[in-house]
Amino acid sequence: MDRIATFKKFAEQRPDDPFPLYSLAMEYRSQENFAEAQQIFDQLRDSFGDYLPAYFHAGANLIALDRKPDAAERYKQGLQVAGKAGDGHARDELQQALATLEGTA
Repeated sequence: MDRIATFKKFAEQRPDDPFPLYSLAMEYRSQENFAEAQQIFDQLRDSFGDYLPAYFHAGANLIALDRKPDAAERYKQGLQVAGKAGDGHARDELQQALATLEGTA
């Protein structure tokens, strides 16, 4: 069974767990299937808005799709989630990504 099928099955079996969706999105990214990855990142945000690891990679994926304004917005959303979670490391990574995208880094 290929990795995409494996992650899809895992996501179906664990609908209350964000990690299988995240893994599926990351696998699509690794295969440079950015459009499919973005659909999963969007689903992940809609279903598990507090799942912080997805924001950084979703932003990078949006950049790969040449959707820089959307990437900036996703990074900003991630910054809000990181602030609520008190996760300074994620906040710093997201701030750096946003600054780089906006040309201020």
